[in-house]
Amino acid sequence: MVGGGVVGAGVALDAVTRGLTTGLVEARDFGSGTSSRSSKLIHGGLRYLEQLNVSLVREALSERSILLQRLAPHLVHPVSFLFPFDHYGWERAYVGTGVTAYDLLGYSMGQARGLPGHRQLTRKSALRLAPALKRSAVKGGIVYWDAQVDDARYVVTLVRTAAGFGAHAASRTQVTGFLREGERVTGVRATDLETGTEVQIRAQQVVNATGVWTDDVQELVGGRGMINVRASKGVHLVVPRDRIHSGTGIIVRTPASVLFVIPWGRHWIIGTTDTDWALDKAHPAASRADIDYVLGQLNRLLAVPLTRDDVEGVYAGLRPLLAGESESTSKLSREHTVAHPVPGLVLIAGGKYTTYRIMARDAVDAVVHGLDGKVAPSCTDQVPLAGADGYVALWNARHRLARSSGLHVARIEHLLNRYGSMTGEVLDLIAADESLGKPLAGADDYLRAEIVYAASHEGARHLDDVLARRTHASIETWDRGLTAAQEAVTLMAGPMRWKSRQIARELENYRARVAAERASQEAETDTDADAIRLGAPDIVPVVHGDTITA
Repeated sequence: MVGGGVVGAGVALDAVTRGLTTGLVEARDFGSGTSSRSSKLIHGGLRYLEQLNVSLVREALSERSILLQRLAPHLVHPVSFLFPFDHYGWERAYVGTGVTAYDLLGYSMGQARGLPGHRQLTRKSALRLAPALKRSAVKGGIVYWDAQVDDARYVVTLVRTAAGFGAHAASRTQVTGFLREGERVTGVRATDLETGTEVQIRAQQVVNATGVWTDDVQELVGGRGMINVRASKGVHLVVPRDRIHSGTGIIVRTPASVLFVIPWGRHWIIGTTDTDWALDKAHPAASRADIDYVLGQLNRLLAVPLTRDDVEGVYAGLRPLLAGESESTSKLSREHTVAHPVPGLVLIAGGKYTTYRIMARDAVDAVVHGLDGKVAPSCTDQVPLAGADGYVALWNARHRLARSSGLHVARIEHLLNRYGSMTGEVLDLIAADESLGKPLAGADDYLRAEIVYAASHEGARHLDDVLARRTHASIETWDRGLTAAQEAVTLMAGPMRWKSRQIARELENYRARVAAERASQEAETDTDADAIRLGAPDIVPVVHGDTITA
């Protein structure tokens, strides 16, 4: 597997649980691209239902049910949304019909515990639930339920689960070419970016799951463009929870798509945009125009408007959309496709985070066609991710865990919803060193033990991996994680065996990244924002030229 996002990690798990010898390589950190910069939702997609794409919605709702109930109850949780009406009569009937169909599809796909059906609300009830909304902008509403996920943590957990079944996984390992025997692909050439070592990895089948880099792969192997992917940029803002007084998430229509206000711990995530992007794929930059657009769309509804001063964090990701005739990326397909551009190589592209497991299954089915011998069918719908087994029992025992560990029960709940039944491994670190049970300075939602655990158990290799993906300090703190970086880098230094020179290099790189991101968010255009963001290179730069960046 080339590409360590949610699809590539899902392919690795699917393949290894069918009994195949499996390897996964990622040029940067696991989930460092699109898979850590999503809206962090597991949902069917109401707008796809409006487009009459019932099959996509049904498939996504089925996956939502499986993830909530069986595969990852510690990582995927119910979340409610208010859809406020700004018209009388027809809108209630129109939206109500759509949400009713959405619920019915969910129930038919196994929706059960934790996801109630929708409720119709009067204007008074809607404003009671979300007092932040302008009275004049609300004529009533509907509350419905979906689910949310810590996207970056989910990818890491997928990789750990696959490794637990025997898969080999390597981050910071960039594929630079393919091995060939005639027309057939027989493996890849790769470079360990940490050491510069070049290796050849032979395989009977290679799966490319590089998302927005799919077209680059096809060019490298001489493919004829069997799959064409167009990148769409989605920008999200993070604001403190007290800036929007609401007991539920909110979803509103915009001229281009929809806008979500998503509860996220002590914060709200607000997004997203949907615009074409043809610049740097590794670090898509949010411009001033993007931020102003999101704020402007939301402020149409808020009694007390938000300003840029209310924004704690900003992040941007790219959706790999299957290209078509439409000029608007918001109208391109979110379905996926699998192709064989040359013998020995499978491409998987398109799709959405929620349906990653179906994408992975279809990709491995294509692999199986190119292998000799019988291979078992996919079983990942029956394979709980690491930390899922025993999660409910530990959640029920959280007060006992709090007493025995000396931590507040809120801290135990936080750990259980990040590590599930692996929480004991984090608590063991605290038992061995009481200082690790203290909050991380500058990002006190997280414990010091979580930083050590990220480096010792979760494959984090650099400071940015921890602050941007193993935790979310880079978007959840006013200084974008700069204060937390000081303590975090010291905590990482032990398991990583860093000397003072590397510690200083990690801090310098992270500070440069934050400065570049902040400056890019003042730029008026995508081109200017991109140029500014590229002023802060990766701490481990990828190889440039005719290569694949996973």
